[in-house]
Amino acid sequence: MTLMSLLDSQFVAFLIAITLLSITPGVDTLLVIRNTARGGVRDGVITSIAICCGLFVHATISALGISLILLQSVWAFHLLKLAGAGYLVWLGITSLLAARRGQPLPVKSMTGAASAVPLWQPVKEGLLSNVLNPKTIVFYMAFLPQFIAPGDPALLKSLWLAGVHFVIANIWQIGVVLMIGSAGKWLASPRFAQVLNAATGTVLVALGIRLAMEQRPV
Repeated sequence: MTLMSLLDSQFVAFLIAITLLSITPGVDTLLVIRNTARGGVRDGVITSIAICCGLFVHATISALGISLILLQSVWAFHLLKLAGAGYLVWLGITSLLAARRGQPLPVKSMTGAASAVPLWQPVKEGLLSNVLNPKTIVFYMAFLPQFIAPGDPALLKSLWLAGVHFVIANIWQIGVVLMIGSAGKWLASPRFAQVLNAATGTVLVALGIRLAMEQRPV
């Protein structure tokens, strides 16, 4: 596949659409904010990268047609949907419990010092949050084929488009991380920590419940 086939006439349209999608607030942005507030800039950046690594998983299964199987199999899709919903609810409950305990946000980690949160935790949370999100599977299944010509190698072109999405989403999310991290002392207020944990926890639980109760895949 040549550079010209990668940067074809549809690429600009894809770039605009994927940029608008990336800056639209959703679960990914919320999780990045939550983890930055909990573990500092390092954890926020790691969470963002882990979330975006999940895009390559979705691009691969979309290109290989596994997404179509999931969409055609009601029980398989709903199983995936419930797994993703349950994970969002679990993340929300942990934030609500932190708010109830009045757990403060770590000021030192906000300014770039070592975080007390294990490295694997933001990796796991970011990756699972994206991979277990059935809406991302549906989006990639419906969206990517519009930018793949009949003669293009589907897998390679899908991974290329996912790579572009990876870069744009990380630029946006890491920008959010740096904005949150620059307000370290203010964010370290115990009262603010409770409000942030309670707000993010409530939204995550609500998103999880809403996802679980949706009757249609899209």
